[in-house]
Amino acid sequence: MAQACNLDDLTKKKCVPCEGGIPALSGAQAQDFLKALPGWMLAEDAKSISKQWLMKDFVAAVELIGDIRNVAEADDHHPDLHLTGFRKLSVELSTHAIGGLSENDFILAAKIEKLPKELKKA
Repeated sequence: MAQACNLDDLTKKKCVPCEGGIPALSGAQAQDFLKALPGWMLAEDAKSISKQWLMKDFVAAVELIGDIRNVAEADDHHPDLHLTGFRKLSVELSTHAIGGLSENDFILAAKIEKLPKELKKA
């Protein structure tokens, strides 16, 4: 099992195909990976991670969705995306084939984290 690393290390990795047959990360392992991902949250059951952004406007939210689509397709690992209130964008990641989290989820989260975002100003 790969060890947790920093955001830049994660973004240099590529997701590997997962068809099951490997154990999901434990809650403790997931917490170690989360240290590299500011603002990302581990679900109570430790089977997914998520983050939410309040975007500048609808267009900024949809543009970020397009950017997420591009990195997700490049790594063949796809998040759940939720756009509500026209600018509140949530991303949720898990590895469905194993019913929990794999390193792939943290790799993709790091790549999403690095994408430019037009956030609502306070």
